[in-house]
Amino acid sequence: MRKLVIAIDGFSSSGKSTMARALAKEIGYIYVDSGAMYRAVTLYALRNGMVMPDGSLDTQALVAALPNVNVSFAPAGADGVQHTLLNGEDVEKEIREMRVSEMVSPVAVIPEVRHRLVALQQEFGREKGIVMDGRDIGTTVFPRAEMKVFVNASAEERARRRFKELQDKGVKADYDEVYANICERDHIDSTRKESPLRKAEDAVELDNDNMTPAEQMKWLHDLYIKIASAE
Repeated sequence: MRKLVIAIDGFSSSGKSTMARALAKEIGYIYVDSGAMYRAVTLYALRNGMVMPDGSLDTQALVAALPNVNVSFAPAGADGVQHTLLNGEDVEKEIREMRVSEMVSPVAVIPEVRHRLVALQQEFGREKGIVMDGRDIGTTVFPRAEMKVFVNASAEERARRRFKELQDKGVKADYDEVYANICERDHIDSTRKESPLRKAEDAVELDNDNMTPAEQMKWLHDLYIKIASAE
């Protein structure tokens, strides 16, 4: 079967990362979590005093610091998860905290941030055989990807999933706060000027509101086989 670039886009907490990671493992592809890259840059801003007490962002300072921000990935360890590295430091757990979730969309709308990370993401996919998930993978990062999927689910279901994920990780969270964050991120991601979240014209849509993880994976794997086997 031919080697593909697989782009999986969708709304926050729609399950796209879980599916993308599992598919990559199943078919022997490299997995790249583009959202983790934006979260790492957001964490850098938080750590370096670029987020003001009122929640505003010192955009100028962050843009100036971008040459000093290096985001990469470590191979999956004993936990089976590929960890995100910020300047060589494993920050996988820290980037999933609510304080990062609350600021990642404002950081992600900055054109200079997007340009830097998109260039890195395109470099990852130069040799194909890659699964990448995010919000603009099929439209901006890899517009010629052979397989594009757009994942969607209701905001309520996505908030429930995110809340459970945080609880399972031992992170204190409030459902109403998580739901509000989901809705706010949907609005910011869909209305930003730079690479807004939208379904690529040639993407196949997956509404997984009422699907089990096993059903989702079968749907995704069947689509992969169909496309990879085509002449």
